[in-house]
Amino acid sequence: MNSETTNIARPAHLGWRLLALVYDAMPNIALWIAVSAIALAIKPGHAPFAPWSLGQVSLWGVCWLVTGAYAVHSWRRSGQTLGMRPWRLKVIAADGRPAGPRALALRYAVSTLSLAALGLGFLWSLFERERRTWHDLASATVMVRTER
Repeated sequence: MNSETTNIARPAHLGWRLLALVYDAMPNIALWIAVSAIALAIKPGHAPFAPWSLGQVSLWGVCWLVTGAYAVHSWRRSGQTLGMRPWRLKVIAADGRPAGPRALALRYAVSTLSLAALGLGFLWSLFERERRTWHDLASATVMVRTER
C-alpha cells in the first residue's frame, strides 16, 4: 500500500469482513428475489423449477452473476458494498490505488471458492501476516478498514 493509504487504513480483520457479509446478504437476497420473479414470469406455466433441474441450476448461476455484478460495480464505484459501509471497509489494489474491474471480478470469483471451501479462504486471513484472504492474494487487492 502507498504511504497515504497506510496512514488512513489498516487491513481488515476477519470479524469485520464477516459482519459486512451478513449486511450484504440483505441487498443480495432482494436481488435474488427479483431475478427469481423474472425467471418465473417468463417460464411457461409460471411453476417453480424442479430441484436440481437445468432451470434451477441456471437460476442459481444467474443469481451468482447478478451478485457478482453488484459487488464488482460497488467496489469499482466506491470501493465498498452496502454491507461494508457501516464498518468502514474498503477494497483497494494492493498498491493502495483503486482496483481495476478485472482484479475485482477475479476477487469475486475466488471469494466464491473461499466460501465454498467451508470458509477456508477467509480463515486464511487469521494466519496471514497482513490479514489477506485467498481472494485478496489472487486478485492483488486488499480489504482495509479506514479510520473515522
